[in-house]
Amino acid sequence: MDEWRRQIGRLTAALPHALLDTCAIAVTDPEGQVTYWSSEAEALLGYTPGEALGRSVEDLLAADGTLRHRDGRPVDAQMRLCPLLDAEQEAAFLLMIVSRTSLSEDSSLTRWLFEQHPLALAISAPDGRWLHENAAMQQLTGRSEDDVRGLRQAEFLQDPVFEEMDRRTVRVAERGQPEFTEPIVKLPGEARAHAWAVDIFPLKDAAGHVHAVGFAPTDYSQQYASRERLALLSEARTHIGTSLDIARTARELTEVAVPRFADLASVDLLDPVFRGELPPPVLPGPAMLRRAAQRSAFPTPENLPGPGEAHTHPWSSPVAQCLTTGRAVVHDVEAPEIARWLADEPSPAALAEIMGVHSLIAVPIQARGTILGSVLFTRCAATRDLFGPDDLIVAEDLIARAAICLDNARRFTRERGISLTLQQSLLPKGPTVHPAVETAVRYLPTGDGAEAGGDWFDVIPLPGTRVGLVVGDVVGHGINASATMGRLRTAVRTLADMDLPPDELLTHLDDMISHAEGEQGADVTGEIPGDVGATCVYAVYDPVSGTCSMVRAGHPAPVLVRPDGSSSLVDMPAGPPLGLGSLPFETTELTLPEGSLLALFTDGLIAPRTNDVDRALSDLSRTLARPASSLEALADSVLDACPEPRADDVALLIARTRVLDRDHVASWDLPSDPAIVSEARKWVSDRLATWGLEEEAFVTKLVVSELVTNAIRYGSPPGPTAADPRPHPHLRGFRRQ
Repeated sequence: MDEWRRQIGRLTAALPHALLDTCAIAVTDPEGQVTYWSSEAEALLGYTPGEALGRSVEDLLAADGTLRHRDGRPVDAQMRLCPLLDAEQEAAFLLMIVSRTSLSEDSSLTRWLFEQHPLALAISAPDGRWLHENAAMQQLTGRSEDDVRGLRQAEFLQDPVFEEMDRRTVRVAERGQPEFTEPIVKLPGEARAHAWAVDIFPLKDAAGHVHAVGFAPTDYSQQYASRERLALLSEARTHIGTSLDIARTARELTEVAVPRFADLASVDLLDPVFRGELPPPVLPGPAMLRRAAQRSAFPTPENLPGPGEAHTHPWSSPVAQCLTTGRAVVHDVEAPEIARWLADEPSPAALAEIMGVHSLIAVPIQARGTILGSVLFTRCAATRDLFGPDDLIVAEDLIARAAICLDNARRFTRERGISLTLQQSLLPKGPTVHPAVETAVRYLPTGDGAEAGGDWFDVIPLPGTRVGLVVGDVVGHGINASATMGRLRTAVRTLADMDLPPDELLTHLDDMISHAEGEQGADVTGEIPGDVGATCVYAVYDPVSGTCSMVRAGHPAPVLVRPDGSSSLVDMPAGPPLGLGSLPFETTELTLPEGSLLALFTDGLIAPRTNDVDRALSDLSRTLARPASSLEALADSVLDACPEPRADDVALLIARTRVLDRDHVASWDLPSDPAIVSEARKWVSDRLATWGLEEEAFVTKLVVSELVTNAIRYGSPPGPTAADPRPHPHLRGFRRQ
């Protein structure tokens, strides 16, 4: 049996193979009884080995000697009869070989097309076992057809990819539908993996029965690289520049480049860029830069500069060259220029040795005619081809995109620094010492620290030991918002010095904004722009009477915490935002017990991440009502309870009220009689002496004399009493604080 099996192998190997050849083999004994039935014979004629073995070969032939399928239809095929000799060289068996294709001239052309096609072609059995491969395929696999016939791909090509290819082969044979795959695999004899486009398709007869599976792989590494470069640039457009932070933008650049384009990428910037400044022109010679970001696909030497570290690049380095010339450079590490650089710098030399770096690209970061820094890309020999001209073009396009984003971040850093400086210079420096209230103030920019906004607060001393408390919010961020905030704060202080009631003060402020609407050059003249979009709450507290008058213009109402720990929002009309004009403001007046807390704030404190303002206000009220060691500690706890990230700036002003006792206040009821003027001067002089304020007596007596005289001559009394029906003035004195 083994002998005739060897003979079968020799005979089938000697047969010419065409593109669609598939040979069915049957063996009979001298009496014509089938003793061997191949799987190809089963596929061709439909009989299983169990049905064919032991049957006469004549049962499988039609009366005219042609072959018929098990279902009765004729089979278009040719048959060859060959004897199989036993050990004595006598014909003991008969070999019948049936070929699906004829050996005509057309068949030869088909065979030549298959064998001589410049692209790789192969045919496997439905179970994935290799049948035929042309010369191009043999060159790819590194194995001859005889070596691989009858083996699955995973058995002679050592890569997990080919296990999947075998599974796809069986699936194509079962379903009769072609498949397409794009594996990246390293074949025998290749230095590194290539990208392949592989068509796997069924080979069917006229009736649609699958007899084999064809393979047509194509090396499309160049097309794949072009596609990847386009995808890289597309990703750069969406991934780089998502923020206006310099370090983050540089990090986004390295994330796009590694590992898709390079194995290591480092971004170095000139030091002024980190401060938002425009760097000076780069001079030839060594270049001092600071690393903004670095990313590697492999472990890197520890002595490489990390983010934030400054590093000097010698004149021989590609970085110094590209900064000096303003042009990108691409080098092989074997180039003389790179050899000199590696001799000058131990860190890149260690990188080249440890990672096996074989090529690099250095690209200057240029934006609006100014060089901001450079980017260095490197590749390792174990994973990639050398950088080429196409890669240089991609690197330049990639950096051109990133350069604009980095310059935008630089300019924003500069503007933000100016804005913050301006705002900090305009806001009060810490709590204000005042006899009427104890205060604590806080200001925080937005959660991402993007820009200073227009939130502001102020504590304004008023005559009679009263105090004005104000918190406002200008829509927008940046220098314009900070400048507008400063003008509003100045305007409020000017109006407060006129001792206007709160509602009149906001009315005048609203008129100033409304009258400026439509004027050109408002920012130059110092006028408040008409479209400022500001809100404000203003309160005046009198420590003698303990009353507080407040009004708001489209601003959140203050929170009041009474000494017993109860807290609530002050119930007061909202009022229109500033700048609408002709709409009234209404004052609310409350009597506050000594030790009450009044918290004024901007909406950034209550609406950081959610639209549930009621819940935010409730949480704020509870936080303000909690015991605290000091007003400063309470202000800190309020900000700590504010969820991150904050969507807007936060301004907070907390005031604890005081009430002046009788030792600090003197009050007299005076009759409407000119003779009382001298008595009033004497009472005032005596009280000032009691308070230890003799040096203030002269000026104060003059003021009191003028005040009482005018009150008697021109004033209207508060109303007559039963004891004294005559109108009379009321004089109140305060201790100097």
